[in-house]
Amino acid sequence: MIQFQVFQMTCSGCARSVTNAVKSIDPQAKVEIDIPGGTVMIDGVAGEQELFTVIREAGYEACVAH
Repeated sequence: MIQFQVFQMTCSGCARSVTNAVKSIDPQAKVEIDIPGGTVMIDGVAGEQELFTVIREAGYEACVAH
């Protein structure tokens, strides 16, 4: 499971955009989003760098949360 802190994610539309981006490279991924906390938890087969890239390409700044 990989957790990202995603910035500028403020609504359900944002959450849907991030989820769709993740699922575009890992269709079976389980994606849990906490909009108020700005976190995205992803359980799937895609690697951290791939996920980071698609989240950024969806228009959101992100970093790995520890």
